[in-house]
Amino acid sequence: MESRAQPVIKATGGVGWAPFIFLFPFLFFLSLFWVLPLLGGVKMSLESNGLGAVEFVGFKNYYALANDERYFKSICNSLIYTLASVVLIVPMSLWLAHLLQSTFRRLRPMLTFGLLLPALTPPSVLATLFLMVFHGREGLLNQLFIIPIGLAPINWLKDPNFILLGLVLQTVWRWTGFMTFFIMAGMEGIPKAYYEAAKLATSSRWDHFIHITLPQLRSVLIFISIYLLVDGFSLFSGAFILLGGSGGTADAGLLTISYVFQKTRFFEYGSAAAISVSLLPLMLLSLYTIILLRRRYI
Repeated sequence: MESRAQPVIKATGGVGWAPFIFLFPFLFFLSLFWVLPLLGGVKMSLESNGLGAVEFVGFKNYYALANDERYFKSICNSLIYTLASVVLIVPMSLWLAHLLQSTFRRLRPMLTFGLLLPALTPPSVLATLFLMVFHGREGLLNQLFIIPIGLAPINWLKDPNFILLGLVLQTVWRWTGFMTFFIMAGMEGIPKAYYEAAKLATSSRWDHFIHITLPQLRSVLIFISIYLLVDGFSLFSGAFILLGGSGGTADAGLLTISYVFQKTRFFEYGSAAAISVSLLPLMLLSLYTIILLRRRYI
C-alpha cells in the first residue's frame, strides 16, 4: 500500500507549478506589450517635449494639463461619448437579441451575419462610408430622414451641436450588431428549465424576460459595458477621418486620443504621454465601479 501511495503523492506535489507554466506565455506577452509600454509612457510623461536632448522635468507636464482647457474639453467629450454609446447600444442590442431569439428563426443565421458586418469592417473604411452619410445637405442621413420629415438639413460634421452626436451614431451602427451577438450567446446558455418552471406561474413573456432573461444576462451586459467603455476612450480612426484629425468646430468632437495625436504632431511627446497616463486612474475608477456594482447586485 505504501509503495502505491508514494508515486501519487509525488505526482500531486508536482501539479503546483503547472498553472504558472501555462500562464507564463500570457504573462510574458502582457509584460512585453502592456506593462513595459506603460512604464515607458510614465517615464516619457516626466520628460521635456521636443526632439532635442531629453530632460527630466518631473510633473511639469501634468501641471500644464491642469490649466489646459482643451484637455478638460477632450475629457468631457470622451465621457459624454462613452456614456451615450453604452446607454444606446446596450438596450438596443438586448432588444435585437430578444427579437432574433423569439422570431425569424429561419433567417437568424443570415440576420446575425448582417449584424456582425459593421464590426468586421475596418474602422477607416467605416469612417469613410460615414462621410457619405454625414456629408452636408446631400448626405444620406439628411436625404433619407431629416429632409423628408420637413426639418432643415443638418451639417453633421461642422455644426458643434451635432458633431459629437455624429460620432456616437457611427459607434452605435458599428457595435450594436456585435454586442447583439454576445447577448444571443448568453441567451443560449440560459437553461430552458427556468422558462418551463416560470410558465407554471405566468405566461407573460415580459415577466419571463424581467425575472429570468435579464438577471441571467447581467454578467454579459457588464462585459459589454466594459468593452464599450474601453473602446470609447480609445476611439481614434473614426474621429480622425470624419473630422480630419481636428476636434471639429469649437472642439465639439475633440476626444482624448485625438488630442494626444495633435500633441505628437507638434513633437510634444511629454504632454501627449501625460494625457495618456492621466486617463489610467479614470479608467481604473470606472472599471472598479462596474465590478463593485456587479458584486453588489449579482
